[in-house]
Amino acid sequence: MTQTLPRTELRIARSALSGLRQDLIDDAFAIRPLPPLSSGHPLMRRTPERARRYVGWLPHAALSACAFYVMAMSVFLVDDDMSLVLALLCGVPLLLTLFRPVGAWWLSFGASAVTGLGLLGLDQTVGWPWPIPLAISHVLLMVVTAARTRHRAAAEIWLLTALLAAVAAYVDTDSRYTSDSLQMLADSQLTSDSFQVLFVSGLLLCAVVTARSLRESKRRIAVQESVTVEERSRRTTLEERATIARELHDVVAHHMSVIAIQAEAAPYRVENPPEELTRSFVTIRENAVIALTELRRVLGVVRADDIDTDADPEAPQPTLAALDGLFAGVRAAGLAVDHVTTGAVRPLPQGVELSAYRIVQEALSNALRHAPGSTARVEVSYVLGGLGLRVVNGPPTKAVPPSPGMGHGLLGMRERVTMLDGEIRAGAREEDGGYEVTVFIPAPETAAPDTAISETAAEPEA
Repeated sequence: MTQTLPRTELRIARSALSGLRQDLIDDAFAIRPLPPLSSGHPLMRRTPERARRYVGWLPHAALSACAFYVMAMSVFLVDDDMSLVLALLCGVPLLLTLFRPVGAWWLSFGASAVTGLGLLGLDQTVGWPWPIPLAISHVLLMVVTAARTRHRAAAEIWLLTALLAAVAAYVDTDSRYTSDSLQMLADSQLTSDSFQVLFVSGLLLCAVVTARSLRESKRRIAVQESVTVEERSRRTTLEERATIARELHDVVAHHMSVIAIQAEAAPYRVENPPEELTRSFVTIRENAVIALTELRRVLGVVRADDIDTDADPEAPQPTLAALDGLFAGVRAAGLAVDHVTTGAVRPLPQGVELSAYRIVQEALSNALRHAPGSTARVEVSYVLGGLGLRVVNGPPTKAVPPSPGMGHGLLGMRERVTMLDGEIRAGAREEDGGYEVTVFIPAPETAAPDTAISETAAEPEA
């Protein structure tokens, strides 16, 4: 225990000295110009556009004004030959902080040491160990330095200033006074002035560090919230794409199965088929079987983390013909739905019908979630060259419960429409405050594939 404690203290001391060197010694006079106010600053947002380029330089103007003020104060308060020197010691570091804040603080610290140790020989009526102008200048420099460096630098510059005050308080000043009573009076005045400067500067530094910490915390929280929203949107997009992949597997697997069956049966429908034709159909069937195997493997990976555990993986995917069942379920949940179909109903590709069904399903789910008590209208239009969908709901008539995932359902709809090279528009209605989703999916006219294969096809004669 007796050997571990000194090593620990030595390690802490080395760490403190290393931090002090990094903050206040390494590149102390490096150029670090004070930037103008950013466009997001509250003062800039409240300023008219024409005056913003001038308001951005307000901190520079304020520091310059303070520098000239303390210089003028030095000239008026100190009535001796050293007044000009004191004015320069007060003003130059303040002006230098616009470009080199740490170096400017070291200059002010040196000026405080020179005056505090009595090397300038100033009149004692102007304040001791810091004359009033120099005290103001040094405190301002401490605040500016703390605002532009690490948080620990505020404690370091305050401790160094306190050390300087302690050294100045115990310097032998017998040559300046002729009696013990005057010495005691000078020592008490010295201690009082030092305490006032240290107390005021400590309060200001604490306020600066606290304000910076709060501002940085708010900024980190805003960044984290932005990352969280982006991550949630990305996760929702991936989940929707996984759902689309699962659904499209069933559609593609059906057609691939038809290709394999037809390729296997085709040679038996022709009498004495050429050998090349037979080999071609065999190759087609083998490729279709390989494709089906790969599809099943991909589906196994996609469905490994399927969150919809109640869904039947073998159930057929819904089409537009199943909309009536969807509307019945939505009406039972409390949403009145009107359904209108226009145009000549015709068979569409399975991918188009499946995506259209899912889009209508998601739009009605959003109406249930975000517009409770409203009514909805679904229009399905079979037009030339494609399919049109329009889902409109009115404004809510009941209290809307909070929904942290608001807006993510649109991502899925956009993914489906983009996959099919379609167009989608979604937004609030100005007429009544409701919401409208309009979709167009290009789809050429197609007939249902003939999957009927004669199981009694006659084999070719020998």
